[in-house]
Amino acid sequence: MERVEKKLDFGVIRERLKQLCSSSLGREQVDAMTFLTDYTTIQHLLLETQEMVHIHEDASLHFPQGDIHDIRENLARVRIEGLFLDEQELHQLRQVLCYAIELEQFFSHLDTARFPILSTLTLASTPVLLPLRTRIDKALDPYGQLRDNASPELARIRRELSQAQGSVSRAINGILRKAQAEGLIEKDATPTMREGRLVLPIPPGIKKKIGGIVHDESATGKTIYIEPAEVVEANNHIRTLEGEERRERARILIEITNELRPYVPTIIQTEVYLAHIDFLNAKAQLAQILHAIAPELIDSPQLDWHEAKHPVLYMRFMAEGREVVPLDLRLDRQHRILVISGPNAGGKSVCLKTVGLIQYMLQCGLLVPVEESSKAGIFRQLMIDIGDEQSISDDLSTYSSHLRNMKSFVRQADSHTLFLIDEFGSGTEPAIGGAIAEAILTSINQQQALGVITTHYTNLKHLAERTEGIINGAMLYDRGALKPLFQLSVGQAGSSFAIEIARQTGLDEAIIQQAIDIVGNEHIDYDKQLQDIARDKRYWENKRQNIRQREKHLEEKIAFYEQEIAGLKAKKKEILAEAKEEAQILLQESNATIERTIREIKESKADKERTQKARQRVEHMKQVAGSREQVTGGRLQVAGDRKAKKEVLHDFRDLKGMSRSLPSSQPNIVNTIRKAKLTFQRELDLRGLRIDEAEEQLIAYMDSAVMVNAGEVSILHGTGTGALKQLTRDYLQRLKKQNRIRDYHDGDVDRGGAGFTIVEV
Repeated sequence: MERVEKKLDFGVIRERLKQLCSSSLGREQVDAMTFLTDYTTIQHLLLETQEMVHIHEDASLHFPQGDIHDIRENLARVRIEGLFLDEQELHQLRQVLCYAIELEQFFSHLDTARFPILSTLTLASTPVLLPLRTRIDKALDPYGQLRDNASPELARIRRELSQAQGSVSRAINGILRKAQAEGLIEKDATPTMREGRLVLPIPPGIKKKIGGIVHDESATGKTIYIEPAEVVEANNHIRTLEGEERRERARILIEITNELRPYVPTIIQTEVYLAHIDFLNAKAQLAQILHAIAPELIDSPQLDWHEAKHPVLYMRFMAEGREVVPLDLRLDRQHRILVISGPNAGGKSVCLKTVGLIQYMLQCGLLVPVEESSKAGIFRQLMIDIGDEQSISDDLSTYSSHLRNMKSFVRQADSHTLFLIDEFGSGTEPAIGGAIAEAILTSINQQQALGVITTHYTNLKHLAERTEGIINGAMLYDRGALKPLFQLSVGQAGSSFAIEIARQTGLDEAIIQQAIDIVGNEHIDYDKQLQDIARDKRYWENKRQNIRQREKHLEEKIAFYEQEIAGLKAKKKEILAEAKEEAQILLQESNATIERTIREIKESKADKERTQKARQRVEHMKQVAGSREQVTGGRLQVAGDRKAKKEVLHDFRDLKGMSRSLPSSQPNIVNTIRKAKLTFQRELDLRGLRIDEAEEQLIAYMDSAVMVNAGEVSILHGTGTGALKQLTRDYLQRLKKQNRIRDYHDGDVDRGGAGFTIVEV
C-alpha cells in the first residue's frame, strides 16, 4: 500500500496526525496505522473516534491533559538486578502513572449510554499502579528530586552537609572581606566553584598572602582560583558527605527499583494504553480540523457520499481562506464505474483522488469530511493508476507502466475492488489507445469491480452511455466566463472545451478553423451537444436548488408555527388548569359564606339587622368573585338544613337570583382573582370603628384574605377597652375551627404587641 499512499497524498494525513500527537508513543501508532478490511474493526475505530470528538466538543467534560513519556527503554534496562532508575526516570514514570490513573478515572465515569466504547477504556491494573505512584511520591518531591526524608540516613547526611557548606561559606566570605578591606582583591570579586570546591578568584601576586591550594587559573593568567588553607579540611569533609549522599541516593533508588521491577510488564501495558489514547486524541483533533464524521458504514462495497471534500486540499484551502468545492458521488451494483470527462484543469484528477483518499482514510479508521447522511462501504482492495509512472531503471515508458498496471487490474479486480485510473488510455496513439482502454474497461466491468476513471476519449464516453454498470460524469465548465467550476455532474459526459480554450489562449482563428475541418463536423457537433446539455442541466439544477431552498424555508416556517401552536395550546391548558383551581377555591369560599350566612340567620332567628349584614356579605362575595361556576361545570352548593335554605332564599329573592346574575365566563373569574391579589392590602385597621362596623369589615377582609391566599395579614384593633380585640379573636377562633386559617397570635412587642393580631391564612 506504500505506492497507493504516495499517490493519494496520504503521507500528508499521517504527518498531520503525528503533529497532533503529544508523544513518541502516539506517533508510533500513527506509523502503524494501515488499510483495514474487517467491517467490525473499522466500525469500532470510527465510533471510538467519534465519541472522542464528542468529548472535545462538550464543554462540561474536561478531558485530562498530562505527560506521556516513552519509558520502555528504561524499564527494559532495569530488568537486570542492580541497575536502577534515576530521579528523572522515576519522575517520568510517576507522570505516566498519574496520567494513566487520571484517564482511567475519567473514562470510568463517562455515561455508558452516550459513550459505550470510551466508557470501557479502563485499566484493570489501576489497583497496582496506585501503590507504585504512592511509593514514588514518598521518595520524590514534585520536581523529581529525592526528598530529604526519603530515608533517615539521607536526612542526616543532608543536614550535616548543609551545616558544613554554611560553615565553609561563612569562612571564605570572611577571608574575602578581609582581603578586600586590605585592597588585595577587587571589590566585586565573589567566591566561586572549581572541581566541586568553594574557592576565591585572586591575582597571582597575592597568592602567598592568602595561602591555600590553587585549583585553576583564567585563560589570561591574570586570575587564579585558590582554596584558602582555613577551609581545606571543611571542604574535604563536604566532599566526604557528598560521597555518602551519592551512595545513599543510589541505595534508595535501587530499593525503589527493586519494588517496581515485578510490575514492569504491567507498566509497559500502561504505556500501550497511553499510546492508544494519544493516537485516539490526535484522530479526534484531526476530525475537528476537517469537520469530519463517521458516516453510516455498510458491510459491502459501495459509496454514497454527500458533500465529500478532498482532505488535504481542505486543510490547505482553509489556511488560505478558500473553500473546497464538495463532491456528491454514488457507486453501487447498478452504477459500478464512473467515467469522468471534462476540460483540462477542470478538477477530474482531484475528484478521482478525493474518492481514493477518503476511502483509504475511512478504512484506516479515520473520520472523513462528508455530510452526515453519507454512507460508506468496505473494499478488500484498492487499485490505482495515477500520474506518470515512467521508470528509467526498468526502461519502461509511461504507457508501458500504465499497461502493466492494467494487466494487474484485469487479473485481480473483483466485486470487492475499488479501482481508480487517471487519464485512462493516454500515453499512446489515440485511436489504438482508446480501443485498448475500452476493451480493458469492458473486462473490468464484467468482473463487477467498482471504480472511477478520468478520460478525454470519446469512445469511452459512448461506452458508458450504452453499457450497463457504467455511467458518465462531467466536470462542469462556465462557457461564458471560460473557467472551470470544479463541480461533478453525474449522468452525462463532459466536453473538453478544446476549441473554446484554444480561442482563449489567443491561437490564430485560421488554425482553429483548420482543426475543426480536420476533425469533422460530427465530432464538433457532438462536443457542442455535450456543452449544451451541461449548460441546460446546470440551469435546471440551479432551478431545482432554488426550489429546494424555498421548500426548506417553508418547512422551517411550518415547523416554527407548529411549535408556536403547540406552545400556545400548552399555555392555554396551563391557564385553564390554573383558572379551574382558582375557581374551585372561589366556589369553596362562596359556599362557606352562604353556609355562614344561613347559620347566622338561623341563630338570630331572622333578626333584621343581622340578616341585613348577612346579605351584605353575600353581596360582597358577588362583587369579589364575579362568577359562580362555568370552570368546574358545577353549581354553588348551599350547606345546612332545608329549612335554613328556605329562609335565606325566601328573603334576597336571594342567593339563587344572585347566582343567575353572575357572569359565567372563566376569564372573568381568573381576572377577578388576579385583580384582587394585586389590590389586596395586608393590613386592616379597625381602630375607631363601632363594633358592628368593625365586624362587617373584619368578615369581608378575612373573606378576601382567604380567597387570595394572602399568607400572613395584620389586624390593628388597639388596646383601648379590649372590645375590638375580643371581637377579632372570637371571629378568628371560629375561622380556625373551620380550617379556613392556620393560626393567629399577638404582634411583635416592638411593633405594638397586643395592639394588633397577626393572622396566618
